[in-house]
Amino acid sequence: MSEEKQEMSNNFIHEMIEEDIAPGGQYAGQTVHTRFPPEPNGYLHIGHAKALYIDFATAEKYGGVCNLRMDDTNPVKEDERYVQALKDDIHWLGFDWGDRFYHASDYFEEMYGYACELIEKGLAFVCEMSPEEVREAHGTLTEPGRPSPWRDRPIEESLDLFARMRAGEFPAGKLTLRAKIDMSSGNMNMRDPVIYRISYEHHHRTGDKWCIYPMYDFAHPLEDAIEGITHSLCSLEFEDHRPLYNWVIENCSVPSKPRQIEFARLNLEQTMMSKRYLRQLVEEGLVDSWDDPRMPTLRGLRRRGYTPQAIRNFIERIGVSKVDSLVALDFLEYCLREDLDEHALRMMVVKDPIELIITNYPEDKRDKVSLSNHPKRPELGEHEHHFSKRVWIERDDFMVDAPRKYHRLTPGQEVRLRGAYVVKCTGYEETPEGLKVYAEYDPESFGGKTADGRKIRGTIHWVEAQSAKDVELRLYEPLFTSAKPQEELAAGTLEINPNSRQIIKGAKAEPALIEAVGKKPEAAFQFMRIGYFVADSVDYSPETPVFNQAVSLRSSYKPN
Repeated sequence: MSEEKQEMSNNFIHEMIEEDIAPGGQYAGQTVHTRFPPEPNGYLHIGHAKALYIDFATAEKYGGVCNLRMDDTNPVKEDERYVQALKDDIHWLGFDWGDRFYHASDYFEEMYGYACELIEKGLAFVCEMSPEEVREAHGTLTEPGRPSPWRDRPIEESLDLFARMRAGEFPAGKLTLRAKIDMSSGNMNMRDPVIYRISYEHHHRTGDKWCIYPMYDFAHPLEDAIEGITHSLCSLEFEDHRPLYNWVIENCSVPSKPRQIEFARLNLEQTMMSKRYLRQLVEEGLVDSWDDPRMPTLRGLRRRGYTPQAIRNFIERIGVSKVDSLVALDFLEYCLREDLDEHALRMMVVKDPIELIITNYPEDKRDKVSLSNHPKRPELGEHEHHFSKRVWIERDDFMVDAPRKYHRLTPGQEVRLRGAYVVKCTGYEETPEGLKVYAEYDPESFGGKTADGRKIRGTIHWVEAQSAKDVELRLYEPLFTSAKPQEELAAGTLEINPNSRQIIKGAKAEPALIEAVGKKPEAAFQFMRIGYFVADSVDYSPETPVFNQAVSLRSSYKPN
């Protein structure tokens, strides 16, 4: 796939936007304005990538703009270190917010003012019920809730208590500010929801200035309206919250009236999308860190070898809908494999080496072999490797008693050593140092072509023993074997895949691989007949080269 940014395909969100910006529409003549509002309490994962792609790419499609806003209304779990990480990940995916970077906390004073406005209109009141009492009185889907005893508290009294809440006169949990809507509503979110609570947690931006904080359902529509957002795009879980979103917009004297539109979130097989559980994996040491290559975080995927274009292609292809579905992990890997196949340089690495000794090759002879960097892209050039008497080959490329259709090395059979010579196996030996295979080379077959035109069925890769570099390979499987790990987590039966990471030490690589990493550290490579790999961004050094397998060469996934 080309790395040029493709325009986002049409979907139901775009149809609604086009109606809104058409003559006579709600936003006729206005610039389409979206926002991406992550909470700075962890790292972005592949599910967030879908949301931010929809937010930013939709704005791009209509020549609009997208804000980046930190939803920092809950100081308990927030941290400034996550803010920079979020910005880095969004830039890595190829999106930018210009000078439109905001925090929910930028608007705390205005939100307080809007809350006072609701009290003055008789649409909010200070409540003294405990959280347990609020839950007990909330009712059920078939039974209405019971009004708070303080629902009809005088406006002046609620205004005074709310000001004293702000001044820090009451302990956490003692009082809340609740919207006065409808305790008999069929939508539980409209049953006099709490819109402010008391919390004495230190805020990473405002310090201890505030001890009352707005709830998300109250803060979010106000933030959108203050910033002039036209279309507030969010996941389907907020569909039942939309009436409350609209109620806040309609009853506060905000400068604009955004429209909320919901879409189905990304559900990926064998992948956990709960930020809370991902944090638990890190804190309990079940993975190394947030950027562990087994994690679905963008940092983990990047370290694993995923490219921004592969992720964007994946999200574009799964589409945008209103119906939840489970996407095959194989499809994400297919998109990565497709992208890497186009630009990953080909290199020879022997994963499980045994020594092949060319008995009739002179000890003091050494040939230069030119190897194509990419078989389909000659513009990527070639690199050199040396061939001499001793080379490393894969253990799997030799069998003593081979079946009839085995086309690799076995006594009496010829194979082509990629880019070098045709060799014929003459025997083998078990030694204290390991298995040694012996062969004779055809001096007239340099480059792999025989002078007499005889057909050579097998071609294997190799690495010269004299110049080989020892490398460590890390192979990965999904962290969970269950297709739906969220369900097993809820049932208490979730288990980590014990084979999620396999470390192979002592693999042999041609020197050109190390040189190429030095020139472009994040470049991906196809290790011939093994898979696609990238140098580990944390543990790699020229002295101890470590490579992560991004994806295998083949999978069971078949595109439509």
